[in-house]
Order: sequence, then C-alpha cells, then structure tokens
Amino acid sequence: MAFFGKKKEIPLGLWMKCPAPACGKMAFTKTVEENLHVCPECGFHMKLTAHTRVKQLVDAGTFEPIGEELQPRDVLRFVDAESYEAKIQKAAARNKDGKGATEGALVGRGRLGGRPLTLCVMDFSYMGGSMGVVVGERFALGAEDSLARRVPFVTIATSGGARMHEGALSLMQMAKTSAMVARLREQRVPYVTLLTDPCTGGVSASFAAQGDITLAEPGALIGFAGPRVIESTLKTTLPEGFQRAEFLLEHGYIDRIVPRQRLREELGSILDYLVRPTDTSSAVQVR
Repeated sequence: MAFFGKKKEIPLGLWMKCPAPACGKMAFTKTVEENLHVCPECGFHMKLTAHTRVKQLVDAGTFEPIGEELQPRDVLRFVDAESYEAKIQKAAARNKDGKGATEGALVGRGRLGGRPLTLCVMDFSYMGGSMGVVVGERFALGAEDSLARRVPFVTIATSGGARMHEGALSLMQMAKTSAMVARLREQRVPYVTLLTDPCTGGVSASFAAQGDITLAEPGALIGFAGPRVIESTLKTTLPEGFQRAEFLLEHGYIDRIVPRQRLREELGSILDYLVRPTDTSSAVQVR
C-alpha cells in the first residue's frame, strides 16, 4: 500500500536565482518582480527590457512610441558565423506578441508623475543594446520631439557599444547623437541620463556621457573598453571596483547613484528642479 501520493511538480518560473556571482541566492520570481527586479538578498540590479523600464517609470497609459516604424537593414551584407539579416529576422520573431524589442532603443513621449518628458530607453536584450543607424535615428527623433515640445529628454543607457554589423555607419551615430545633445543644450532643454549595467563602447563615449545630470544604478559597469580588455592591453592589474558606478562617482564621472526603487522619485525631483511649469500643461521653461 502506497502511503505517498503522486509527486507534485513545481511550476516552471516559480523560483529564480540571483545572477550576481557573489550571491546566487534563490528567491520567488514574483518577489523579485515586485522588487523591480532587484535581488532582495544582495541588492543586485538585474537587466531590464525597455518595455519593463517604461512600465516602471512612466505613468500608466501615457507612453507613445516614436520611430517604431524604423527597422534595421543589412546594408553591408555582413556575414560572420551568422548573417546580420538572420539576426534581424530572429529578433523580429521574438517580438510576435508586440512586447519584445524592435531595436536596441525604445523612444517615445510620456509622463512621470504628471510631468511631460521624452524618453530613450535602451534594451540590452536586442543585440546587446548595440547602436546602429536605427538606434541613432530614434534617439535623434526623440531629441527633436523634446525640442519641439520643450520638455526634458531622459535617456536610460545600456549597451555593448557600436554595432559592428553596420560598420562605419554605426560609428557615425556617435557624432549624430552628440550633435542632438548639443542642440538640446543650446536651447536649454534639460537632458538627463541614467547609466545601467553595462554601458560601454560608443554609447558610453557619446550621448550617454553628456547628460546635464548623469545618474547610475548601483554596481553598473560603465566605461569605453571593458576591464578585461584594458588589463590584457596594458598588462596591468586594475583597482578594485574599477569602472563600476561607485568608483566613477568617487572620481566625479557621474553625479549620483540611484537605487531602482527610488528612481521615479529621484527623477521627479530632478525634473522639478530643472524646469518650471508655464501656462500650458505640455511645455516647460528651463531655469
């Protein structure tokens, strides 16, 4: 006679493991999601998709995408182990439900606590958030929208750098995006950046590093070349915590480290400080 019933199966996705090497603790997936994808044990900030970022930051129902019709093309007929065209098609297939990334950056207008703003949110899940022609153009369209409405432009940056599949065309986006930031500055329209893990290469060397105020998430890796590349090139050992947000704050590269749970409040305070409302509800005047 059996005293034990059928073994119950644990539903897939019920638990998840913290990806931080120093932690690795298990936690309920729902608990992690409610904690904005921050490990409740060690505070490690996990990578987020652009859509999740927008959901966390922007007032519900206010986000309107800009430039979604722009899609990448294999202009150079780039072929490595896998063709660029094949990678583009795979990325498009993952977006069948309309909730995935259509490029390395999601741009649009919305409101944060009622405050109007334009957002550029990068997405590491799409080819490492690499910057190609479409990412550069979407950023430019976002900056133009910000200029036209005279509302703050906020960028959340995460990237592995320029997209090698587009060659010099991708590198040209560094100049293009930097020129748009210069226009924002000339017109005294606030530009705020948040650097998240990782933020490297051509993105970190262009628009990500040019905010009027530069924020970062705890522990984010920020720099042009990665520490392993630097160590192997210079044949030296780097300081502890080199290129992490805390190291860069200490050396004056960023203005503040903001935990994800406080980001909405912190951004709201910054926008209130940088702008004052005019007689219309959709425009601001820069202090």
